[in-house]
Amino acid sequence: MKHDTMRITSGDLTQLLGSRLCHDLVSPLGAIGNGVELLEMAPDFPGIGNSPELRLIAESVAAARMRIQAFRMAFGQSHGDQRLSRAELTGLAEGISAQGRLKIELDAEGDFARSEARMVMLALMCLETALPWGGRIMVLHGSAGWRFVAEAGRTKPDPALWQWLDGQGDRVRALSPSEVHFALLAEALQRAGRQARYEVDEQGAELTF
Repeated sequence: MKHDTMRITSGDLTQLLGSRLCHDLVSPLGAIGNGVELLEMAPDFPGIGNSPELRLIAESVAAARMRIQAFRMAFGQSHGDQRLSRAELTGLAEGISAQGRLKIELDAEGDFARSEARMVMLALMCLETALPWGGRIMVLHGSAGWRFVAEAGRTKPDPALWQWLDGQGDRVRALSPSEVHFALLAEALQRAGRQARYEVDEQGAELTF
């Protein structure tokens, strides 16, 4: 007897894996956050909420949770009929800048398809790679699409890495795990029928699609 099977592409499998990992990581971080809140309210530890040690833990947990939400959008499963508000997209962008090195500003109105938001998160990760010492990224959205303008006192240009967005990267050099977002953005853009244009120099970068 033959059974119908549902075929899963490698891209869909990657997104399912990303969703699973992010989902499983959120729960323990939430438990740590709840534990910190209980310590702050406990009468047996007066003033502990103002201690630098507990503040560091609380801030680190909050930053990690925001980062994972950004990862869930970038690496997790997306459906074209799901939409995000501007406020939700801003919150996800803050997850990229949660470590404090980057300042991201969003100039976009309306709501956006989840698949669109996924490309925005991947693009921000690409620019984060180019600005490892920090900087400022302005995200603009208009009728022509998305434009990302990054400024920094110092950047890390890597022409071979950015060629992944042209579909040529695999012929130039391999990716490290910390650079996988370049290949994922290239794949997402190809699926959407879009083409990226970019420029990276010593003091900034610009990406459009």
